[in-house]
Amino acid sequence: MKVNIVPAIIAAAVSALLAYGLYALCHAAGQETLLALGGFVCLFLPIATAIAVRFSEGRTSTNTAVLGWVFFFVLLISHAVFAFVQFATPSYIIINGILLLIFFGVTYAVAKAKQ
Repeated sequence: MKVNIVPAIIAAAVSALLAYGLYALCHAAGQETLLALGGFVCLFLPIATAIAVRFSEGRTSTNTAVLGWVFFFVLLISHAVFAFVQFATPSYIIINGILLLIFFGVTYAVAKAKQ
């Protein structure tokens, strides 16, 4: 596994801009910071996996990239929903935490299969 630095920096910049957008759109009073910080972390991990992580096997790289993009869009939709509705902090953390754990689990399984 190799992490390319320049695409990782680009992924961080894209995630930061999207997190600011979530902060600006947030309708839940007092939850803007949670949504922005959580949005940055939750969006950075899949997009960085999609564009910055490469494996020695081409199939594994392709599968993890596709998986990263799928979870990036799923988490982006999740955060967009949370930006427009009132939400409790535990529900936000639990839902996005479960999505990230599923992402990590499936990514690990794909990387371990070495296909």
